Parts: sequence; structure tokens; C-alpha cells
Amino acid sequence: MLTFSKLFDLSLDSKGIAVMKNAMQSIRQERDSNKVGYYKLPTHSLSHLEELKTINAENTEQIIIIGIGGSSLGIKAINSILHPYTKDAKEMIFLENSDPITIFSNLEKIKKDKALFFVISKSGSTIETTSIFKTVISHCKLELNGLDKKRIITITDKGSALSAFAKYHKLKEFNIPDNVGGRFSVLSAVGIVPLSIAGYDTRSLLKGAEEMMEDFFAGNAKHILEKAYYLYKNSQKQSINVLFSYADHLEDLTKWYVQLWGESLGKINNEGKRVGLTPIGLTGAVDQHSFLQLIIEGPQNKNVTFISIEDFCNNLSIPNISLRGIEKTNFVNEQSYSKLINTQCDATLQSVTQSGVGADIIKMDKVSAINIGKLIVYFEILTSLVGSMLKVNTYDQPGVELGKTILYEKLS
Repeated sequence: MLTFSKLFDLSLDSKGIAVMKNAMQSIRQERDSNKVGYYKLPTHSLSHLEELKTINAENTEQIIIIGIGGSSLGIKAINSILHPYTKDAKEMIFLENSDPITIFSNLEKIKKDKALFFVISKSGSTIETTSIFKTVISHCKLELNGLDKKRIITITDKGSALSAFAKYHKLKEFNIPDNVGGRFSVLSAVGIVPLSIAGYDTRSLLKGAEEMMEDFFAGNAKHILEKAYYLYKNSQKQSINVLFSYADHLEDLTKWYVQLWGESLGKINNEGKRVGLTPIGLTGAVDQHSFLQLIIEGPQNKNVTFISIEDFCNNLSIPNISLRGIEKTNFVNEQSYSKLINTQCDATLQSVTQSGVGADIIKMDKVSAINIGKLIVYFEILTSLVGSMLKVNTYDQPGVELGKTILYEKLS
């Protein structure tokens, strides 16, 4: 179960109500017209669970993900969150960036005979992905026309360059719907296929996503629309949105959110204005000792969303030991770390709001696939609503494409 509490002032006038109404109509039209496909992934992706029965993963111990951005961040986030709570989950190795040190280190970890290789690229020709795939082929001595073809699975757009490659070598292929952008694709084959084979409960993940989707469009999750309007209304003076997650294994979720938020909302809108909200991902309690000072006493150009986990399902406690000279910390002895980190979250939240910074908090009763599915859809819908209010095309990325064009020119 997720609970959402807003601690910011939302004053609504007739103009605000109209903005919210228009945004709601806009994304409902996106869904009903099939212009934007992520709204229907929680049900459409169930078909992948049946198709997975055709893949023999009995001796698989490693899942190798070759992809970047929307082709890896969501998978990585879900793996990081659920792995500590999933018995016998397979190891996932991510080959994303062009950093040669990281690539080499990860190559050394691969056990070819125990691995399944996923090559994921929506366009099918992402330079980082294709380059690393060539390196994997060379290092692991993969025989594309031999027995190794059963170890390679491609996930891409139908008709892409990668799709043509897969068909030529008769590799197993899954397709991403044309109307689903990369950063919204984690609940498509992109995430569902490798995560399922890794041993995660993707059926519950999709169930949670569908529950959140249905709740919102039935009008039972108005807090998402209200938060979207608050962010839009204050986007000029509070242009930085901080996601403060109080658990180490939520760190990759904040990275996924940063891409979703930044790439979707940082645009020139249909009125020719540069708009957007800058996303920053923090991890509590670590970043209380680095960034919190800036939030509380720095420029008031930020708002903060906290995420906490009420039950970590771990009883680790602080030993009842008194250390000479630092006896003043004895008051925490015998208290659980779960209580410590959640109290740190509550104290930080209070300090932020007392300083006049807008904030809200999402509380997860415990980590589960259903809760993570709900959380993913929550942030996706929130992004679409804010994008509509800012009058941008939430689903393109012309700035990214410009960078790719220049890269190709420099390397050609």
C-alpha cells in the first residue's frame, strides 16, 4: 500500500480548476486514441508472460542487459529494489555506459554458459548499445549462427535495424509498441521480459500498475492531479524538484525518475518558451549530510518529494553498547535501524517544511512488486499531467537527438 501526503499549500481558483480539467482531458485523449501507449502496458504486457514459456532459462544464472537510458534504467531500478526481497533472483549485469573501465570490469563477471544476453534499443541503432554488443560478442566469443543464438534476445521497435539483425540471425525478438517512448517503456517487453526471467514477480508488478492506472482515471487518485498543478503553478519560482528516497535500494529509482522528468519536461513549449523542472535525486539519510543545507537555507527555488518504507522487513538493531566519550548517543541503543532511518526522514521532512519549502511524502508500507508497479505509474502519470500543463510534447526529445547527430558527425 502507498499513502500520499501533501504538505504544500494548494490554492485553487477558477483558472487552476480549468488547467487541471484540461490536463485531465488531454491525457485521457492520449490514452483513448492510442496516441500514447504506456497507459495500456499493464494489461498489454501480460501477453509477454505467456510468450516467455518458449524461452529455456533453466540453466541461466545471469541476465546481461545491454542498453542505455530508457532501455536499462527502469530495469535496473526494479532489480535494485526487489532483489533484497526476492529469493533466488538471478544476477543482473548492466552494460550501459561507454566507460572502458566499467565495461571491462563487467565483462570479467560474465559466465557465458550461464548467461542470457538482452540487447535492448528502441531505435535499434543506439551507438553505446551496438558498440558494447560488439565488444560482448568478441569477448565472450558468441557464435551468432551457432548454439549461442539461443542466449541472445533482442528487444526493439518492429522494423528497426536491430530487428533486421535479429531476423537475419534468427534470434528471439520482442517488440516495443511504436507509441511507447523509451523512458516510458519499463512495463513493456523492455522490463517485463528480462525481469521475469530473472525471477521477479512481474505479474504483481503489472497488477499494481494497473490498479494505479484504474484508480487515477476513475477519479480516485486526485492527489496526482493536484500535485501536478502545484508543480506547474510554481514552476517559475520552484524550478527544481528533489526526490529524496530514504533507502539505499531506491537510489536507482531516483535515477529512472531523473530521466523521465528531465527528458519529458525540459522543452521549448508550443508558445516558444523554454520550460521545465530540474530533477535531482537524493538518498536519505546520506544526503542529509550534503544537500539538505542548500534546501533549507539556500534559494527557495526547490520543492521536495520524500519516499519512505515503513517496514524494511529486517530487524537489525543498534547494539546496547556504551562507548567512552560518546555516551550521549546511547539513547538510540536497542532501537531498530528501520525506526532510525524513518525518524530521520520524518525529522528532515519537518525541517524542510518549517523552512517554508514545499514538500510531500510517499509512504510505502513495505517493498513489494505491487507497490513498485503503482509507484512507476504514479510518476509516469504525474509527468504526463505536468507536460500537458506546461504545453510541451512530453514524449519527444529533440535536444537528445541533436546531441546524437553531432556525435555521429564527430565519429564518422
